[in-house]
Amino acid sequence: MRLLDLFRTPPPDPLAPLYDAVVARARRPHWYVEGQVPDTTDGRFDVLASVLSMVLLRLEAAPEGSDPAVRLTERFVEDMDGQLRQQGIGDIVVGKHIGRMMALLGGRLGAYREGLAEGALEPAVLRNVFRGEDPGAAPLAHVAGALATFRRALDGVPVATLLSGDLPE
Repeated sequence: MRLLDLFRTPPPDPLAPLYDAVVARARRPHWYVEGQVPDTTDGRFDVLASVLSMVLLRLEAAPEGSDPAVRLTERFVEDMDGQLRQQGIGDIVVGKHIGRMMALLGGRLGAYREGLAEGALEPAVLRNVFRGEDPGAAPLAHVAGALATFRRALDGVPVATLLSGDLPE
């Protein structure tokens, strides 16, 4: 019977709509044009991890958001694993890369949590998106402002709505 399981369609991932919406949000041109985030693999990862962090912080703020936050993080890991493999990174090294990415995501969560509490995301954005290289006042303000605005908008959205992939503008 297990052989037949190989031919069954896996059940749909309930977090796919939300994760897809997070990825789409991170791919918006304004991050790379007005925000001047480098349009590189690292730059795209930094924006994705930042947008994902805002959603994870919203989910952790709701009692019913705990399990979805864990599953959304797992979805991120699966996506990053697939991306690394597509780039030709082998099995032996993938685990190290994933561990590093998870540490980067965890660091962002802490930095953004702190920055939001203090009302100043710029230091966290400078360190985590621009990797310490000052892009200038306007791009830094754009990225920090866009993330802060997005995070505030998430507060008014029920978890069930988020899970459907309906992110606020």
